[in-house]
Amino acid sequence: MSFNSLFRKKSVNDILAQVEKDCAEDGHGSLGKHLGVRDLAAFGIAAIIGAGIFSTIGKASADGGPAVILLFLFTAVACGFAAFAYAEFSSMVPVSGSAYTYSYVAFGELIAWIIGWALIMEYGIGNITVAISWSDYFTGLLESGGIHLPQWVQMDYLTASKGFDQATALMLSGKPFENLDAGIQSAYTAWTTAPHIGPLHLIADLPALMIIIFITWLVYRGMKESRNAANLMVLIKLCIILLVIAVGVFYVDTDNWHPFAPNGIGGVLKGVSAVFFAYIGFDAISTTAEECRDPQRDLPRGMMWAIIICTVLYIIIALVLTGMVSYNELNVGDPLAFVFQKLNLKWMSGIIAVSAVVAMASVLLVFQMGQPRIWMSMSRDGLLPKKFSKIHPKYKTPSFATIVVGFVVAVPALFMNLTMVTDLCSIGTLFAFVLVCAGVLVLQNKKDIPRGKFKTPYINAKFIMPLLLVAGIVLSFTFNKEATVAFLSNEKKMNDASTIVTSLKADEVSSIKVHLMQTDSAAFMAANADVETYMSSLSEPQYASMVQSLPVSEDLKYESGLSLFKHKIPMWIFIIISFGLAVWAFRANLSLIPLLGLVSCLYMMAELGVSNWIGFGIWLLLGLVIYFGYSRKNSKLRLKLG
Repeated sequence: MSFNSLFRKKSVNDILAQVEKDCAEDGHGSLGKHLGVRDLAAFGIAAIIGAGIFSTIGKASADGGPAVILLFLFTAVACGFAAFAYAEFSSMVPVSGSAYTYSYVAFGELIAWIIGWALIMEYGIGNITVAISWSDYFTGLLESGGIHLPQWVQMDYLTASKGFDQATALMLSGKPFENLDAGIQSAYTAWTTAPHIGPLHLIADLPALMIIIFITWLVYRGMKESRNAANLMVLIKLCIILLVIAVGVFYVDTDNWHPFAPNGIGGVLKGVSAVFFAYIGFDAISTTAEECRDPQRDLPRGMMWAIIICTVLYIIIALVLTGMVSYNELNVGDPLAFVFQKLNLKWMSGIIAVSAVVAMASVLLVFQMGQPRIWMSMSRDGLLPKKFSKIHPKYKTPSFATIVVGFVVAVPALFMNLTMVTDLCSIGTLFAFVLVCAGVLVLQNKKDIPRGKFKTPYINAKFIMPLLLVAGIVLSFTFNKEATVAFLSNEKKMNDASTIVTSLKADEVSSIKVHLMQTDSAAFMAANADVETYMSSLSEPQYASMVQSLPVSEDLKYESGLSLFKHKIPMWIFIIISFGLAVWAFRANLSLIPLLGLVSCLYMMAELGVSNWIGFGIWLLLGLVIYFGYSRKNSKLRLKLG
């Protein structure tokens, strides 16, 4: 096996010629061309305005305060940089493969396969995430109407199992069941009331399955039907969001905007992964290139308009929310409904609940539409079986791929945990963004590449990138010195109350209760002898002193050594690559916009944590097994070049 053969590249002209050939031969047909700028922007808005504005904006606002708007701006700028790169590639190669096809041109077959495999994870797991979120909102809406489904048919197996273990540990520490978090209570109830066969509890998220089946049917039926449905759903949720702003602005108390950044820049950046997830989806627009009337003109415009409109709405909503109530009350799963309930505007809460169900469905529609088109492009190149590129003769959609995607999404959605799939979706998406931005940099000085109508504006990063790196180092030691030194020295970190309590054994809980009765009996009894409640009520200095005195091992109190350092590995990777990019920018006069897109997306990957990197690495290794076992041998480019 020749090493160079792994990086054989496709030319833009060959890709366009292959698409025309596939439309006429081998049982393939052409996709229907129905989309213009307005439709593409609507698809982008449909994908972006979903879980972010109805759910994750609450947690991000609680962490960052009103300054969360800065995080939305940062994330929008990062996505904007990546969108420039996507727009340039989609103008250059107007086919359905998105980042997969772009990487085939820039880096070669192996990297193209890797990014295609990552996109399969992005769209597949993104669909699972949105389906689970939709199920939560839908069952909540049913309950508000007096219809109560059993907990074990509206929750995934992993959440129920983990929640049962957490509830058991917390109740062992003295916390009454009624004082447990509502989510943990629901998980415990689902586990204990579910029918079971021996040790196997029959718990599955059936509403998530229902919505996936419906959306898969809609996507299978055709692009025109999907477009009309997306446009209608976007219109509904934009009207609801504008209504929320129009009503909410009259209840804004500007005193709630002070302090603006209560937890500093660290608190603002804490929500980076949640806020980024709110922007996932604009890249799905590029998978519809073959269904656009004028892709080279319309795709770039559609992407940019979607990001601009959504960013403006996110910022206004964040300001209204943090103005209506104090930021520290917003750590809830349904922040929009919560603030109106708190102000006794229950009619608005009902409207928001309905619009959330519509919003989630529109996100799922775009994601479920994107993945089959990635599979179709990989099949056209021989990297997946030929069946995946079959176009339905009547509906003009990749029919077989759409059905398979439905199964791939529906089965895990019954059993998987929401947090797990959210982070995996984010890291897969960011990886795609990084490679697309890098692809523009690789191709920027190549003369033999045909260019489209859109090209990213060129600003020389020769001196700017090294200066930005130096400025970042200076600012870290000036304004965040303590955290920077702790990062570099791997200084041990104290675990929070919940982590300590849920890790204790029965005898350790008993020892702690005895210790607290001896050292602070009045406060402990005031907390109803609940260890976790007592610990959480302490100020930071009191908590540190109390933890040091606990009669348990140091491993339970602190995270240190390798167990702490492993969480810093992604950030070290980011730092090392940043230095390499500064050198590359200086030597090759790189373009600034795609370079900043690469750096900002890589930074957000570093913020996701090492466990997500490990999960993503395992997924990529599985993809490499498939590539070397099937795809490399069946590659049309390999057969063509010999």
